[in-house]
Amino acid sequence: MTLVEFCMWGFYLILMLAQHQFQDAQGAESVPGLGINWGALASHPLNPNIVVNMLKDNGIKKVKLFDADPWTVGALAGTDIEVMVGIPNDQLIKFAASSHSADDWVKANITKHLHGRHGVVNIRYVSVGNEPFMKAYNGAYVEITFPAMQNIHRAIDKAGLADTVKVTTALNADVYESPSNNPSDGDFRTDIRDAMQQVLSFLHETNSPFLVNIYPFLSLYQNDNFPVEFAFFDGQGGTVEDKDVEYSNALDANLDTLVWSLRKAGYPDMRIVVGEIGWPTDGDKNANNKNAKRFFQGLLKKMAKKQGSPLRPGALEMYLFSLSDENMKSIEPGKFERHWGIFGYDGSVKFPIDFSGQGQDKWPVAAKGVVYQDRIWCILNPDVKNLSLLPSALDYACAAADCTSLGFGCSCDNLDLATNASYAFNQYFQTRDQSVQACNFNGLATIVKQDPSRGSCIFPIEIDSSRDMLRPIHTLGTLSIAFAFFFITFT
Repeated sequence: MTLVEFCMWGFYLILMLAQHQFQDAQGAESVPGLGINWGALASHPLNPNIVVNMLKDNGIKKVKLFDADPWTVGALAGTDIEVMVGIPNDQLIKFAASSHSADDWVKANITKHLHGRHGVVNIRYVSVGNEPFMKAYNGAYVEITFPAMQNIHRAIDKAGLADTVKVTTALNADVYESPSNNPSDGDFRTDIRDAMQQVLSFLHETNSPFLVNIYPFLSLYQNDNFPVEFAFFDGQGGTVEDKDVEYSNALDANLDTLVWSLRKAGYPDMRIVVGEIGWPTDGDKNANNKNAKRFFQGLLKKMAKKQGSPLRPGALEMYLFSLSDENMKSIEPGKFERHWGIFGYDGSVKFPIDFSGQGQDKWPVAAKGVVYQDRIWCILNPDVKNLSLLPSALDYACAAADCTSLGFGCSCDNLDLATNASYAFNQYFQTRDQSVQACNFNGLATIVKQDPSRGSCIFPIEIDSSRDMLRPIHTLGTLSIAFAFFFITFT
């Protein structure tokens, strides 16, 4: 075979490898209107470049962020993934008080990315605040949310971007209520009705959507008498009738309660986007992979069929909650708060989910290129016989690490005191990057190389999110390997 023939063969091989990778990247499709929430309240967050590639591998074309972290937003440059950035509640007072602060924020977090040197970020929305009118905040943000929205919008308009980037605010479903639990009795809470009228007028004038977070799981969690089957979509829970309309699931009933509230406020046709909806996989008796799979399968089928709700039939726009587990979220609402992820803390898959909404029993694509710390664990030293100090050591570890998988109904609910302590010790140890000093506990703990996981109770190894090597493998890397292989073989 001549050198020319060798070269032709090598070039053909390279083209085939490139085509295979591009097909893999472009093959996944998700339901139109489907997005996902990407939070970062983790001690060791995934590298944004790895996350972006995971989104593309799974065909996710919309993402909602809770801030405007430049590394995260910058990683989305050139992808055409539609982005919603957020402004945290603790920054609302600054933007409500100062239009100059709003101008500076827009320049740094919107304009820069829409004219980026390394590609454009497809920013379409800014959520000013996250559930600022929620009852639990006792009115702390009610007076400052609307002024902050106005100033951010004016800054975007000043930058000439108001037709492209819309301003809204993510609202918890508790902003409306129904005394009878019938959707037709729905209305906005009396304590925030004036503030809601301001927000609704603003959304109407700027052609921005009403962004609402709806959680059927929370209805089940907060009420022992709530019918379990009504939280899902397969019609096993019977129906509820309201003004000749039948409801077979909590989402439809909740959405139409909002529709009625909007009608009564004078905005019957306002566009609704579900900003958060999901099901946790640990931290409660109803939070597990089986229920999460069932919930998402029904939800995505509903989206694919463009069923909408009885009063709002048609396509739905939703952001699933959430992309991955976050071990630093507040657990005041419940232990489940750290387990909303469709993917694990490391981007690993938990359960089958078909993002296309066709209901196939298929696994999503896990994160690629994740680097883990060493395969070592911290456990209770088996030579320790006096266990009287264990409870205080366990409490100490859990106060500074995530122990939400322990307890009744959780994935680690069948452990004895010694194994509970081992789990807590390891969580503390991993969170502190496997420091030898973090596995002592007054001589109670020791480092081992054998995985102590038991059944459903997994003792995790933390990822290394600090190394530069945490980069996804791009097609260019594959082509380089192919070239190297070719020239080593044939020269």
